[in-house]
Amino acid sequence: MFLDISGVGFLVLLAVAAFFSSSAIRIFREYERGVVFTLGRFSKVKGPGLVILIPGIQKAVRVDLRTIVLEVPTQDVISRDNVSVSVSAVVYLRVIDPEKAIIQVMDYLNATSQLAQTMLRSVLGKHQLDDMLAEREKLNHDIQHALDEQTDSWGIKVANVEIKQVDLTESMIRAIARQAEAERERRAKIIHAEGELQASEKLYQAAKVLAQEPQAILLRYLETLTVIGADKNTTVVFPLPMDLVGPLLARANAAVGGKPV
Repeated sequence: MFLDISGVGFLVLLAVAAFFSSSAIRIFREYERGVVFTLGRFSKVKGPGLVILIPGIQKAVRVDLRTIVLEVPTQDVISRDNVSVSVSAVVYLRVIDPEKAIIQVMDYLNATSQLAQTMLRSVLGKHQLDDMLAEREKLNHDIQHALDEQTDSWGIKVANVEIKQVDLTESMIRAIARQAEAERERRAKIIHAEGELQASEKLYQAAKVLAQEPQAILLRYLETLTVIGADKNTTVVFPLPMDLVGPLLARANAAVGGKPV
């Protein structure tokens, strides 16, 4: 009977020792830290590696120091020019002070997510729709800077914010398409007008050069006749310059004795 009691007592002691060992020993990976509390009071941040706690007196909260990718749910945003859009984003953050992340805020991931949604609406609401579509890099920086200032007291570092998608209504998409088409037509007309202006300037310069040399005008006539004559199915009535016809008429008059022909 004595042996049986001793055996049972040994098993109980072994179970108690195993329980206290499992409660006292913590192993933290390289990217983890343990925020240790002694009788409810903050003691220190321990890790990585083997950490021994006093069972029943000390407790440790495990904190991951790796970069966390936090998706911000789609938010309805009204831009500065009163256009309603749906915007989604993603936030990259990491814990740089485990003590603050555990003590200063109850759930730092949820708190950062809620703050990111508010900042997304607040910052984008100050910009026009064209800025949201064309200047995403600047908007990403503005949101990241505003969010990082708020989370600094929580021991959280917001490394980057990326706007994933900006969704527009069908009517707004059609309006933007019409605007883009009108802009293309405007630019086409401007380019055409600039081409006409440059061509007129070149023609004016060519006319001045040809006016100084009458032979050049004659050569130009002959060149034009050559180009037109390439098409055999076309009949063209082309006026001859008086500089060319005059000498021929003078010879004809001389041949008939000076009588007009």
